[in-house]
Formats: sequence, C-alpha cells, structure tokens
Amino acid sequence: MALDAQTIQAAVDAAHRDCTTRTGGANASYIPYLASVDPSLFGVAVVTVDGAACTAGDSDAEFAIESISKVFTMARAMADVGPVEFHRKIGADPTGLPFNSVSALELHNDKPLSPLVNAGAMSSVSLVTAVDTEQRWSRILQTQRAFAGREIRLSVEVNASEQATNFHNRAIAWLLYGGGAMYSDPMEACDVYTRQCSTLITTEDLATMGATIAAGGTNPVTHEHVVDAELVPHLLAEMTMEGMYTSSGDWAYTVGLPGKSGVGGGVLSVAPGKLAIAAFSPPLDPVGNSVRAMAAVAQVAQALDLSLYKVPGAGDPPLDPLVKG
Repeated sequence: MALDAQTIQAAVDAAHRDCTTRTGGANASYIPYLASVDPSLFGVAVVTVDGAACTAGDSDAEFAIESISKVFTMARAMADVGPVEFHRKIGADPTGLPFNSVSALELHNDKPLSPLVNAGAMSSVSLVTAVDTEQRWSRILQTQRAFAGREIRLSVEVNASEQATNFHNRAIAWLLYGGGAMYSDPMEACDVYTRQCSTLITTEDLATMGATIAAGGTNPVTHEHVVDAELVPHLLAEMTMEGMYTSSGDWAYTVGLPGKSGVGGGVLSVAPGKLAIAAFSPPLDPVGNSVRAMAAVAQVAQALDLSLYKVPGAGDPPLDPLVKG
C-alpha cells in the first residue's frame, strides 16, 4: 500500500470518527491529577519518517506522558551503558504481572525483568550517567525534548500529584536496592522517575517521538540525531515484549507493531522505517491502557497494512485487538 499523505490522513480521520463513540474504561483514579482530566478528549496522529504529520481531534491537547516516558529513558540509559550491559542489568522479558507489581520482583530475587514496568524503569533511571539528581533529571528531560523536537516541560501540578502518591514505587526502589539492581540512591531514582512521568506532551508530539524511533534514531522533523540506529531494534523489542503491559501479547498478535501505553491515556505504536501512530484518550481499561486510543491505533495500523508479521497478500486478522478470548 502506498503510504501517501492523503491515504494516511483518511485512515486517521476514519479512526477518530469510528472510535469516538467507543465507550468503557475510566480515568486513572490513584493519581488525583489524572482523575480530573476531561474524559472526552480524544486525539489521533501519525508522523512519518519524512516528517509529515496527519492529525485528527484533540491532537494538540497536552497530557501527562506517564509510562510512555520509560521508552525514552530506556534509550538514554542504553546509550550510556551500551545495549549488552543494559540487557544484563535490566532484562527484556515480560513479567506477566501488573506494571507496578511487587510480586514480580519477589519472584526474581528483587531484580527487574523489563525496563517498561516500574521496577525496571527506576533501574533504568539509575543507570543514566550523572553526578547528581539534577543532572540525571536534566539529561532525561533533554532526551524527551530531542525525541519530540520541542521544549517538553515538567508539569508542576502533575509532579506534585505524583510525588504525593508514589509510596508504592518508593517501596519498589528499596527492594531493587536490596537486590543489587539499583545503581544510584534509590530515592533519587524514584524522584527522577516520578518527574519523567510528569511531563506534558501532545498526541502529535508522541507520534513524532515514535517516528524518531521509526526513522532509526533521527528526528524526522528537526533532523537531530537523537539515538544511534543500532539501538533501535533493542528499543522496539522491549516495546513488543512489555509495552502494553499484560496486553502486550494480544497487541502483537492482532496489531503486529511494537507499542507503548501510559496511564495518562496515551498509546504509541511504531512501524519501523515508515511511521508512528499515536492516540490519546483518558479512560483506561483494567490493564491500564486507553480504550479509545488502543482502538484508534489498531484501526490505523490495519488500514495502512502495517503489521510486521503479515505475509504480503494475506487477509487482515479477524480479531478485535481489545478482546481476549
């Protein structure tokens, strides 16, 4: 299929129109700020490796990046210590348990399995080269900005709400420290991790961040080299294994693209060498993935025939990616 701007825009418009009426889910309630976000907000965006953007709906509304930030801190830490060391210390396997699970740590001697759950994400933060807390935070924020191609900012309101409720993550950080899987002060890592989840992005920002990965590590809008191309396959593999939490297998089975979600309502999927699809809608399913955003990204991916696992000429899988059998 020819991925021209007209075809992509039609797919984006159709996904926004068709998924607007999809019901179900609820805003994350354990973080007060997220509970207060307008649940009717809904944006869809695609950015190609040539830098072309196609958007629909509330694609310029800012929302908290939350767990999608893990992808970009993973990239920063992997670049700092190298992919072999990163894999040895953090891992690349799904936990099979919720993203904030303590049981997953206990089952593996207080060591993380993936950088895309909270435990591994805080370990990733601790691997970022820095002399102190502020330098560590600055390097992570600058990485987000480079991927997005604009001045991403920390929301004081989101961060205050997160810091006031992150007791569970503090406990996980100490468990990691006890297991020898924390490479800085554990409370520093937890603090910086909480900040990285509290930045504000738009749906178009998120698609640009994904397109930077799709383009081999160079931002297609600013043309800035953000991360080495040799790291991109590792980033995409991690996203495939755990990016959609306990729905990651279902997402790969039915959508066929690496993805990442966040409890702020964002969903991102990357088609390597082609484009990235992003969507935003606050109401989440029980796993923590946005109901509308998942549906919209899946619909665009199918409309543009992007599955990495599809044999050319084969029909579309007759499965709803949001329904488990």
